[in-house]
Amino acid sequence: MKEIKAYIRCQKAEEVIEALEAIGVDDITLIDVMGVGVLADPRQAKYSIKCVEKYSEVAKVEVVCADDRVHEIVETIREKAYTGLKGDGMIFVSPVEMAVKIRTGAIGEDAL
Repeated sequence: MKEIKAYIRCQKAEEVIEALEAIGVDDITLIDVMGVGVLADPRQAKYSIKCVEKYSEVAKVEVVCADDRVHEIVETIREKAYTGLKGDGMIFVSPVEMAVKIRTGAIGEDAL
C-alpha cells in the first residue's frame, strides 16, 4: 500500500477530487493548509508579495491505495492540478505499513 500526498492550488481541489472519484477513488482526505516557500503567483494572492513568498494557502489531498493504483492516481492528480504556472504543487508517495479499518477490523488492502 502507498500513501499519496498532493499539495495543490486550492482552486484546483474540486477538479482533482472529481477526477479521482471518476476513476473509482472513494476515500480521499482534503485539508486546507499553509505552505512555506514560493508556492503561489504573488499577483493572485491576498497577502503582500513578501508574505506570499513565504506562506501560501494550498490544498492537501491524501489518498491511501494499493500499489498497483499509484501511477494512475498520481497522473490523475498531476493532470488535473496542472496550470503551467509556478506553484502548481508537489505530489509525494510513501509506503504504508499497515491499515486497519476501525469498524470492521479489516487489515491491509482489505481495509481500503
